[in-house]
Amino acid sequence: MLCTMATTAQLFEEPFDADEYIERLAWRTPGGGSKGGAEAFDPKKLLEEFENHIEELKQLDERIQRKVEKLEQQCHREAKEFAHKVQDLQRSNQVAFQHFQELDEHISYVATKVCHLGDQLEGVNTPRQRAVEAQRLMTYFNEFLDGELRSDVFNNPDKIKEAADIIQKLHLIAQELPFDRFADVKAKIASKYHDLERQLIQEFTAAQRRGEIGRMREVAAVLLHFKGYAHCVDVYIKQCQEGAYMRNDVFEDTAILCQRVNKQVGEVFSSPETVMAKLIQSIFENKLQAHVKEKLDETRHSDVEQYLKNLYDLYTRTTVLASKLSEFNLGSDKHTFLSKLIKNIFSCYLESYIDMERQYLQNRSAMILQRYYDSKNHQKRPLGTGSIQELKERIRQRTNLPLGPSIDTHGETFLSQEVVVNLLQETRHAFERCHKLSDPADLPKNAFSIFLLLVEHLCVDHIDYALEIGLSAIPSADAKNANLYFLDVVQQANTIFHLFDKQFNDHLMPLISSSPKLTECLHKKKEVIEQMEVKLDTGIDRTLNCMIGQMKHILATEQRKTDFRPEDENNVMIQYTTACSKVCAYVGRQVERVRRSMDGKNVDTVLTEFGVRFHRLIHEHLQQFSYSSMGGMLAICDVAEYRRRAKDFRVPLVLQLFDTLHALCNLLVVAPDNLKQVCSGEQLTNLDRNLLHAFVQLRVDYRSARLGRHFS
Repeated sequence: MLCTMATTAQLFEEPFDADEYIERLAWRTPGGGSKGGAEAFDPKKLLEEFENHIEELKQLDERIQRKVEKLEQQCHREAKEFAHKVQDLQRSNQVAFQHFQELDEHISYVATKVCHLGDQLEGVNTPRQRAVEAQRLMTYFNEFLDGELRSDVFNNPDKIKEAADIIQKLHLIAQELPFDRFADVKAKIASKYHDLERQLIQEFTAAQRRGEIGRMREVAAVLLHFKGYAHCVDVYIKQCQEGAYMRNDVFEDTAILCQRVNKQVGEVFSSPETVMAKLIQSIFENKLQAHVKEKLDETRHSDVEQYLKNLYDLYTRTTVLASKLSEFNLGSDKHTFLSKLIKNIFSCYLESYIDMERQYLQNRSAMILQRYYDSKNHQKRPLGTGSIQELKERIRQRTNLPLGPSIDTHGETFLSQEVVVNLLQETRHAFERCHKLSDPADLPKNAFSIFLLLVEHLCVDHIDYALEIGLSAIPSADAKNANLYFLDVVQQANTIFHLFDKQFNDHLMPLISSSPKLTECLHKKKEVIEQMEVKLDTGIDRTLNCMIGQMKHILATEQRKTDFRPEDENNVMIQYTTACSKVCAYVGRQVERVRRSMDGKNVDTVLTEFGVRFHRLIHEHLQQFSYSSMGGMLAICDVAEYRRRAKDFRVPLVLQLFDTLHALCNLLVVAPDNLKQVCSGEQLTNLDRNLLHAFVQLRVDYRSARLGRHFS
């Protein structure tokens, strides 16, 4: 039976699966599984096994249930026992807490009694100590009164510390005595006071030279209550600087000196921050101030450029040094302290800085420009206002009237990237100095004044002057073989202005971005841009007129009437006329020049205008001739070549115009019976019928074929 129970228990393996459990039971039963095939299967044996197994499971369940009940009873019994133990512990804890409170109250009572007793003892002892000290001082005072110092403390050099304490107290007492009765003793005490003070300072100096930090600390502590303590600090500071400035770099020497002293001063003096501040003040007011004065005074009137460089360099290095020194303990307001030291050194130079900066930049910029024009052997033309020449120039800019010969610049643009770089570099240096040397309240105003000088010399005296010369050099529209250099001026002016704009954003904006001067700068920049854009637009417009004039001249000299009315209609061998070929070649060159000279949307804008004028010129030119059937075909070939060249513009509008013109030229060759149908075609249906009629009138068979009836 026990074996059967064990077997049953083995079937309950985790994880339990009822289906698998039945299968395993059947498999173990002889004749109950699939072993041996269908003939070996015995359902009776399997049923009997299942019934026996069910009985076993019932017995197993009863045993487990009895065991569970036994464990539950045991658990309830142990829970009651544990609850009784917890109650006993709580009662014991309450008793212990009461004992603790009683003990704490007793300790507090005893402590109060002890403190009261201590106060009573101190009240008795303090007057006693004062009386003993007073008696001791009176004994020493009597020695000074008798004129004979018999005590060992005044005659033994090893007891100088004790003697100093006594004489310092006697000196304070002597200050309160009437002068008429105690003049002699007061003088003796004062003499001894100063003698001891001098000995202590000498001892401190000797210890400093020997490097005895401990002895220096002892002597400094004694001198702390003497009037000569400040003199001791002065001696210490003076000796610290001896041999510290052996190199040429006073700033680096100062940083090293202060780093070394900062480690030592905390070990020697009771208030190291005061001593450190006094050392730095001494260095700034003596070493640094003398160094700055020597460097600046030697160039202030002889070499302004070097003076400004030296001022910037010295001020920068001084502020960097102050930043390093601010890491030391110099008191509560060390930043204000260091700022005042810097201001005391540089205030006399910073007051006149911006005036010297502006004057130097004015002279330097003018010299750079004059040197450039001298290298070109060019005498700069005055561009004053109110003159007849200016009136002529304004009329020339707004019209194409020939008001005298244009200026021949021989291809010179009078713009130099080297000059521009030099001007921008000088201005950049000025902005950097302005940022460092200007008072924060004056920084935007000073930066704006430098910007105005840049505008004056770069934008007005150089770019604007070159534009004026370039405009004057543009020939009239009817000039032959004109050299058009204004596009080169446009290209260089565009490049220069990008550099100008970059400096505006990189160096000026950070200085004025949070001040009211920002609005003034942006307005001034906008005003300059608009003035130059007006002149650029005028020059480009007149240049395009010259291009069209050149093309008109080519057409007038190269195009013959017989081109479109050949004598032999059957012997035309050319693909397009010579005039067309030359015009297309000229247009191709000018398109490339425009692309080289412009950037961004400006290219499309100028090429659109050029393309429209190009189309208008060809349109008007074609209307000057009459066309035979073969001449019309040749005109179509010319327009096809013009259209192919128009693709170089990469402007949809221009290509569309030439597509329409090509469709119009088809009217010159279409059969009379198909004319009406062609006029209604997709490309011509939206055009004015008068325009269509005008083109049809150019046919030589207009009257003979009675083509006008299609438009009546």
